[in-house]
Amino acid sequence: MDNALILELKEFLIATLNLEDITPDDIDAAAPLFAEGLGLDSIDALELGVGLQKRYGIKLSSDSAENHQHFASINALCELVAAQRTV
Repeated sequence: MDNALILELKEFLIATLNLEDITPDDIDAAAPLFAEGLGLDSIDALELGVGLQKRYGIKLSSDSAENHQHFASINALCELVAAQRTV
């Protein structure tokens, strides 16, 4: 796994969702982002999807069954970005 990209995605998540009381070190890259993990919700998922499109050129379909998998953890996001980034 690309440690620089993992750190970049942690910082991206914090900035995109305005998580001012969280640092990159507070986020376990393997931990779930939703529910019992960071506790993100569907609005957060929407904001992350828009942010990923703006920053990395990644387009996600809102009805894709793979979205749950892509947003499972920072590690899963890292795999998605590494495979699909256009910028």
